[in-house]
Amino acid sequence: MRLHIPPSSITCFCSRVSSTLLGGFGRSWIIPSLFSEESPCAAGLAASLIRDSLVSFSKVVNGGDDGVVAGNRDRDSSSDSVVAVQRRENHINRENSDREREDSETVASTTSYGVGNGNVVATGITATSMAYLPQNIVLSELRHDAFEACTPSGPAESGLVSKWRPKDRMKTGCVALVLCLNISVDPPDVIKISPCARMECWIDPFSMAPQKALETIGKTLSFQYERWQPKAKYKIQLDPTVEEVKKLCTTCRKYAKSERVLFHYNGHGVPKPTANGEIWFFNRSYTQYIPLPISDLDSWLKTPSIYVFDCSAAGMIVNAFIELQDWTPSSSSSSGTSPRDCILLAACEAHETLPQSHEFPADVFTSCLTTPIKIALRWFCTRSLLHESLDNSLIDRIPGRQTDRKTLLGELNWIFTAVTDTIAWNVLPHDLFQRLFRQDLLVASLFRNFLLAERIMRSANCSPVSYPMLPPTHQHHMWDAWDMAAEICLSQLPTLLEDPNAEFQPSPFFTEQLTAFEVWLDHGSEHKKPPEQLPIVLQVLLSQCHRFRALVLLGRFLDMGPWAVDLALSVGIFPYVLKLLQTTTPELRQILVFIWTKILALDKSCQVDLVKDGGHTYFIRFLDSVEAYPEQRAMAAFVLTVIVDGHRKGQEACIEANLVNVCLKHLQGGSSPNDTQTEPLFLQWLCLCLGKLWEDFTEAQIIGLQANAPTVFSLLLSEPQPEVRASAVFALGTLLDVGFDSSRDGGDDERDDDEKVGAEISIVKSLLNVVSDGSPLVRAELAVALSRFAFGHNRHLKSIAAAYWKPQSNAVLSSLPSFTIRGSVSGYNTPNQYSQIGPLSRVGGGDNQSNSRDGRVSSGSPLATSGIMHGSPLSDDSSQHSDPGLLNDMITNGVTNHTTNTKPRQLDNALYSQCVSAMCTLAKDPSPRIASLGKRVLSIIGIEQVPTKSVKASGSVRSGEQSSSTANSLAGLARSSSWFDMNGGHLPLTFRTPPVSPPRPSYLTGIGMRRVCSLEFRPHLMDSGLADPLLGSPGVSGASERSFLPQSTIYNWSCSHFSKPLLTATDGSEEIMVRREEREKFALDHITKCQHSSGSNLHNPIARWDTKFETGAKTALLQPFSPIVVAADEGECIRIWNYEEATLVNSFSNHECPDKGISKLCLVNELDESLLLVASSDGNVRIWKDYTLRGKQKLVTAFSSIHGHRPGVRSVGAVVDWQQQSGFMFASGEISSTMVWDLDKEQLVSSIPLASDCSISALAASQVHGGQFAAGFVDGCVRLFDIRTPDGLVCVTRPHTRRVERVVGGIERVVGIGFQPGLDPAKIVSASQAGDIQFLDIRNQSDAYLTIDAHRGSLTALAIHRHAPLIASGSAKQLIKVFNLEGEQLGTIRYSPTFMAQKIGSVSCLAFHPYQILLAAGAADACVSIYADDISPPR
Repeated sequence: MRLHIPPSSITCFCSRVSSTLLGGFGRSWIIPSLFSEESPCAAGLAASLIRDSLVSFSKVVNGGDDGVVAGNRDRDSSSDSVVAVQRRENHINRENSDREREDSETVASTTSYGVGNGNVVATGITATSMAYLPQNIVLSELRHDAFEACTPSGPAESGLVSKWRPKDRMKTGCVALVLCLNISVDPPDVIKISPCARMECWIDPFSMAPQKALETIGKTLSFQYERWQPKAKYKIQLDPTVEEVKKLCTTCRKYAKSERVLFHYNGHGVPKPTANGEIWFFNRSYTQYIPLPISDLDSWLKTPSIYVFDCSAAGMIVNAFIELQDWTPSSSSSSGTSPRDCILLAACEAHETLPQSHEFPADVFTSCLTTPIKIALRWFCTRSLLHESLDNSLIDRIPGRQTDRKTLLGELNWIFTAVTDTIAWNVLPHDLFQRLFRQDLLVASLFRNFLLAERIMRSANCSPVSYPMLPPTHQHHMWDAWDMAAEICLSQLPTLLEDPNAEFQPSPFFTEQLTAFEVWLDHGSEHKKPPEQLPIVLQVLLSQCHRFRALVLLGRFLDMGPWAVDLALSVGIFPYVLKLLQTTTPELRQILVFIWTKILALDKSCQVDLVKDGGHTYFIRFLDSVEAYPEQRAMAAFVLTVIVDGHRKGQEACIEANLVNVCLKHLQGGSSPNDTQTEPLFLQWLCLCLGKLWEDFTEAQIIGLQANAPTVFSLLLSEPQPEVRASAVFALGTLLDVGFDSSRDGGDDERDDDEKVGAEISIVKSLLNVVSDGSPLVRAELAVALSRFAFGHNRHLKSIAAAYWKPQSNAVLSSLPSFTIRGSVSGYNTPNQYSQIGPLSRVGGGDNQSNSRDGRVSSGSPLATSGIMHGSPLSDDSSQHSDPGLLNDMITNGVTNHTTNTKPRQLDNALYSQCVSAMCTLAKDPSPRIASLGKRVLSIIGIEQVPTKSVKASGSVRSGEQSSSTANSLAGLARSSSWFDMNGGHLPLTFRTPPVSPPRPSYLTGIGMRRVCSLEFRPHLMDSGLADPLLGSPGVSGASERSFLPQSTIYNWSCSHFSKPLLTATDGSEEIMVRREEREKFALDHITKCQHSSGSNLHNPIARWDTKFETGAKTALLQPFSPIVVAADEGECIRIWNYEEATLVNSFSNHECPDKGISKLCLVNELDESLLLVASSDGNVRIWKDYTLRGKQKLVTAFSSIHGHRPGVRSVGAVVDWQQQSGFMFASGEISSTMVWDLDKEQLVSSIPLASDCSISALAASQVHGGQFAAGFVDGCVRLFDIRTPDGLVCVTRPHTRRVERVVGGIERVVGIGFQPGLDPAKIVSASQAGDIQFLDIRNQSDAYLTIDAHRGSLTALAIHRHAPLIASGSAKQLIKVFNLEGEQLGTIRYSPTFMAQKIGSVSCLAFHPYQILLAAGAADACVSIYADDISPPR
């Protein structure tokens, strides 16, 4: 999947994204525009916003500036291009994979036919590179990253990431205003200058009678505070006594209850506070100043509280309060209350006096806190060039309201709020910002205004103080932005006042700040300083004119990762985007869905808020809208999935909003013709959404069953994308009743029950069809679904499993694969001999039996165990010493009784047999994670897997004395709830009878199965006196046992897709492409050299490696771009060696299963990060990444490539080859067809009949013609296949027969086969065990045009160079011969004996380097030698 951006798509709000980044599907996919066609202006704006950020990326991809579309077009045309490009590209994407294959094949075939003998120099470098260097990459999706190692987590549960939420929202409920002015009497410690600051609350106290002035000032102050908190209760005390203050405080606390109380103290008419922290009031006759300690005030007001002290030396009070706080925590902590929530704002430091300059009001601190715009503009005008044209009277007449952002006053207030919020956000620690600026509206306003007070009062050498203390902010550069915005606004003021009809021009402040934010987005990252404009973006969401652009930029920011989402949430974005869901503006819908996707990918707890505000309906409407693109609707489906995930209120709300039918409608292929149902991400999330909606919610399950959901989902099980298939399996699994839903009543009528049973049968049959799916993701979900079924039908499945102990008289049961199932009666292993009769042979009733995907299990499956399948002594009936009939009667009775009294009802026995068989298949899965899941499922029905050893039995075992060591020495016999364990239990006599003779030895080489009385996971119930260990009834509700069921991982895993960046390419994409280009250049240079090379000197040994393999090197390959050789032995131990440095790079075992045998090693994606494909002889394929890093190899995927082999065959003998060009892997062996697997889809795409009774012994895929492969058979036939032809077969020839008729049979077997070098698809080389090498041209089917008698009756290996005209053959007689394509022998490589004169083994494998003249040869003596064409010092 090369990253590719067509120039036309740069204008979209999208970039084509490598699916390795996104974990998306197919080759790549587009994030569509986050705006709608209805808004051309918005579209043009977004296109221009995004254009610059994509310039650099497009240069990388397109190699220059050509990729950038000019952004100066008019907005309408820009919008049209966006819509057109998207429609076209969405269509292109759907056919992407097929088109890529066809293109490569077309180029290859048009340049290839008619070429001569293969010594070809390509006429066009493009054609050669297309044919020889495939552009596709497989197995590089998100799901291949670490499937085995870990399970990605989904959105965090509430509380994990909810740190951004204010811990507890608070309100200031009561405000106490205390003014000690004593107008006309100055306090004794103050000497005033003249002229002096006199204004209090913008009123001159000497302009009226003192008492009237005092009352007017009090009322004005109350009015100024009400602007910030209108709902609070306001109480005023003018020149009070201490008793009045006490009464005021106690009244306020009583009224406010647990809410915050504000205490405002103006002490301009009393002395400064004392060093002990006392503030002054009056006596009743106003003849004395009475001190009040801050501790008393604190004890009356209690907490939470906020104090404002506007007086000289106010810092004294703060210092005293801090000391008080230091003394009192011990008492508060002992009473168990939380730390005291007290906030203080003071006008100046302890040693400072308030400014007296007449340019300020006397209460400048109070003015800053309560009328910030007025004082800020007055202060600014005296320092600006405007002071000549503006006086204070004009500023007092600014038109508009502070709450109306379209007026001059409203705009100034809005800008001021944004500036102060931004300064606080950038300067304060985040938890302090949350507490002071997001918890309480009044506190937030006061602190924003406090920042202004610090700026203005510091200019008068006065420093306001706060507790908690804030860092200095008076020189923050955002104040410059405020000054500029104020100047621009004020410059319009005279005109607006002269002409009432003049239109106010808004300030460019917000536009410029958004541009600054956009610049940060282009260059910023997680590791750089966060964007300081984030609070401004939040403010801009309030404005309709800026809202769309702000949302688009916010979306880009959130896309940068979870850290960005957390940052945006902590700045307070959540209530804004929640409120926006109530808007109906169409162009906002797509970007809002995107933003909510990002938020919920981080924090699941938002589901509660969405349901509470009815936000789910917004997303259901969007999901159902035809005009939105499927990728965007997938995001809406994701949001809805999170809403219903484990949230009953969310599930109920979505059921009411008809979500089930909406999802099913789109899964079936919606109503509109352009509704692209092939978008896999959309299908995946529709499945997950329904699955989460049905999970443990019976009402929703019934709605789904009534809407025929199982049928809809069964069709999705053959979708090309594994993620879609896995999600469909998950959804089907949630429809299965686990049997312990507490909400259902017991009175369902019979008809409902029949429907439920019918639905369950259809669901289980659908699920059984994916047992052999190629993707571990799908099989893992199948195991989870089957565990739910096993839990609900525990009894019946246990009885079926128990019936396998019986002699094989029952044809229904005799078809189970040969697991050794441990009987809890006699302690013997009594497996059934494998047979292919009975309903188990086919899953799915009347399907065509030759259909390779009918899920049948045969002896070729991973279940089959070689020892027991062919008449081992254990298959004899006599090994059962207890009375099977008695046991069977008990089981049957138990089942009958159980069925009549309790649910679930019994289904068809054949279906149960197929389920047990499927569970056994999963327990022997090549993927360790799925195998462990499969074993957990089996343990639910009482089957446990134990390792068995092939050893002879020694001595007899006395009854009741079976020690663990003895048990281990007996094959398959491990301690379980057998007669020994039950000996002391309260069980019937028949269950305690010990065996009459020792068990026979087992010849089982694999894994045995034993019966355990798991009793629904409660082995300790063995002692509870139950009569029947198999059918003991569950004593407790199933809910407590839920934890024992394997849990689905597809949802959490899928969520991680949305946490990753969706709009930008990975940083590493450029490096990947540079490395790819280097490798392509290297390959093309060396291909040319190879094509001109004679290879006549290919006998110089340059390295020799003793692999230390016990059974010799069975197969080997050379890496194309590093001096690495990979080898494997029969025991599937893989070793990697650096032949230049002569060092072992890595060594690991392919798997831990007992059945060993290697078939083939292949490199997948060899031009990129190559993967190692290891095919075992049983047909299991495992693919590894990082295999050259010692101990760090990771299993990418694993699956069984061969299903259903011929009866009576001992082993599969798999032969496998890989074709990068098409992405196909071909597998065959002792079966009647060749399986064609698409590794990109991880799916069996075709099963081509062999048209022969013989099996394939050698297989080779063409490396230049997609879909072509040649097969050599054990009878000497050679067939060429092409999957593009109707029946797959192109032609048949039998070159290896006539020449060897006189030789004893079996030697005509084809040992090696391959396509000749070059682009000619018609020329094949084939070698038989008899030693003859045949050169075939399939255009002339009659005879081989060239025959070489290379080795008489001893040919063991054949290698054909991919590009050079060279062939090498190996012999059992320790020699290798090299030929050219004309049949001339170029040389012989003899294994020279070592100085110890040891006998050297025969040649077991040969492999050429893909692009160099290098040959690796492995021998039975475990040595691997490497030979080169040019002479270099040997190693």
